[in-house]
Amino acid sequence: MQQSYDYDAIVIGSGPGGEGAAMGLVKQGARIAVIERYHNIGGGCTHWGTIPSKALRHAVSRIIEFNQNPLYSDHTRLLRSSFADILNHTENVISQQTQMRQGFYERNRCELYQGDARFVDANTIDIVTHDGSIERLTAEKFVIACGSKPYHPTNVDFTHPRIYDSDSILNLHHEPGHVIIYGAGVIGCEYASIFRGLSVKVDLINTRDHLLAFLDQEISDSLSYHLWNNGVVIRHNEEFEKIEGVGDGVIVHLKSGKKVKADCLLYANGRTGNTDSLSLENVGLEADGRGLLKVNSMYQTAQPHIYAVGDVIGYPSLASAAYDQGRIAAQALIKGEANAHLIEDIPTGIYTIPEISSVGKTEQQLTAMKVPYEVGRAQFKHLARAQIVGMNVGSLKILFHRETKEILGIHCFGEHAAEIIHIGQAIMEQKNGGNTIEYFVNTTFNYPTMAEAYRVAALNGLNRLF
Repeated sequence: MQQSYDYDAIVIGSGPGGEGAAMGLVKQGARIAVIERYHNIGGGCTHWGTIPSKALRHAVSRIIEFNQNPLYSDHTRLLRSSFADILNHTENVISQQTQMRQGFYERNRCELYQGDARFVDANTIDIVTHDGSIERLTAEKFVIACGSKPYHPTNVDFTHPRIYDSDSILNLHHEPGHVIIYGAGVIGCEYASIFRGLSVKVDLINTRDHLLAFLDQEISDSLSYHLWNNGVVIRHNEEFEKIEGVGDGVIVHLKSGKKVKADCLLYANGRTGNTDSLSLENVGLEADGRGLLKVNSMYQTAQPHIYAVGDVIGYPSLASAAYDQGRIAAQALIKGEANAHLIEDIPTGIYTIPEISSVGKTEQQLTAMKVPYEVGRAQFKHLARAQIVGMNVGSLKILFHRETKEILGIHCFGEHAAEIIHIGQAIMEQKNGGNTIEYFVNTTFNYPTMAEAYRVAALNGLNRLF
């Protein structure tokens, strides 16, 4: 690479996508810099998204588990905790994650700059630091990994002390008795579970006709039933006319004529790419209406020397995928092509209480494709391990081809679903005929385990064949 530049490559953003790119580049001998606008590295994933919300969820689910356990729940010593109390636990986890990631950059001699990056021209970037001073850097190539932020419609007053988004909710220090969550996507459903687990009344306003439409319908219905059974009020096919912040809370005026009032509102309806401050026009790039950049299979933008990875390119918007995208982009950037690529079936983990995880096709997709599939099911309540630990809610469903027995999709609802799914994913990824449901019948599982659900589901499915 030419040495007339300060760096071979500059990575903008230190979240999972930026980290994957940075580590991939330094391992290949590139001289790089990483620009992070916040005081700590790790991006939205570590500070506002995945890590804090999952740490919150874990604490709440342990409280629920204790209170429902017949050994402890004599109702004289129910565990109670406020949202603010549990946030202290998340801060501890965030700090551990930040220190660990800081270590990655230091060990690999990545130069870190703090401030807002903006393009000056094709090979030049200005970093506007927090004291207003400007530092100018040049590089031959760039990786944009600046992530996304909660979408803010202009007619919602996010400066009101009782109106939150999924970032600012982590600053909630009053104790709400009732919360409205507007938007029933992954974030909305996860926070509905968290608040309800803390005995807060929840109104979940869904702008669509059922929850998480990308999921297998049966799993989506299970989540709806479980939230409803726990007291969450779900309002489908509703949109707001006006969100009115008042002294003691928020009133949501819906287009259907209804009004809902609560102590606070969490607006969780969409995200937008953090591209507005990058001065993309100076390098001939343009983001779409949601602030996202278009890329090719090697994560190159319309400018071949500028790559983009992670939330800023949209789907699948997963931390796990962003890290891999960064790694692949680093390979393409150095070698001109990447021999690695994202796996076709990326697992989905949704950290509601209980969890949801899936990989591969849904029943609806297979039916539309006219694939002759069969279903094998295992109910958690029938597994010895689930009975021992009191995890009776949940099930595992395996979809497989009637003739070849190839596994086509796996869908899991229940505690530890996001871990359980990987056993099935490992078999699905086997080539040359190794991917069949018969594996689960012909192998021996530890007993008692949750993994045994695969054997039960496989036997159940094979028994349907004739």
